Amino acid sequence: MALNLMLMGLPGAGKGTQAEKIVDEYKIPHISTGDIFRAAMKNGTPMGLEAKKFIDKGELVPDEVTNGIVKERLAKDDVNDGYMLDGFPRNMAQAEALDEFGKELGKSLSCVINIHVDPESLMERLTGRYICRDCGATYHKVFNPTKVEGTCDRCGGHEFFQREDDKPETVKNRLDVNIKMNTPLLDFYKKQGLLHEVNGNQDIDKVFADIKEILDQIK
Repeated sequence: MALNLMLMGLPGAGKGTQAEKIVDEYKIPHISTGDIFRAAMKNGTPMGLEAKKFIDKGELVPDEVTNGIVKERLAKDDVNDGYMLDGFPRNMAQAEALDEFGKELGKSLSCVINIHVDPESLMERLTGRYICRDCGATYHKVFNPTKVEGTCDRCGGHEFFQREDDKPETVKNRLDVNIKMNTPLLDFYKKQGLLHEVNGNQDIDKVFADIKEILDQIK
């Protein structure tokens, strides 16, 4: 059975790391919307040209164009034995479209994995990063602090800063937006019996072992 997988998880849950491990282990194409948008525009496909019109104006690409680009990608032969979707669908309109063209192409989803980490832990992970102003070395309050508090290990500097993206209010807003976006999708896939939750608050290899156990049962 083809392994047609969709990977979900909030920012900071470790989705990127697990995506790489899944692709290495199962040799299935990683379909990330950002990558296929760039490829479709570069290759001048009809949907790629359509998307370019919006991107050039700094506008969001409408669902029907995004759906069209994903459908174009899933129609290719290299995904006949499986694929991993990352970053799509992002809303219910896209999920319903994927349902339709997945059936049409004979490539419906066989599994949705959600890497679950509670938002409090994600706040700690995502807001802990700080950078040395003098040499750019990156640290983390919890996971990778400086050896001597307030002194950069690399250059001995004492000035640090946080990127805008890492500030608590920015991170909280990003998490809230993602929770709001993901909740209906998780419900939708749960009702279809496709959803598997994996605890992302564990060691990276343990998270992957849990994912592998699920995928091996499906294959």
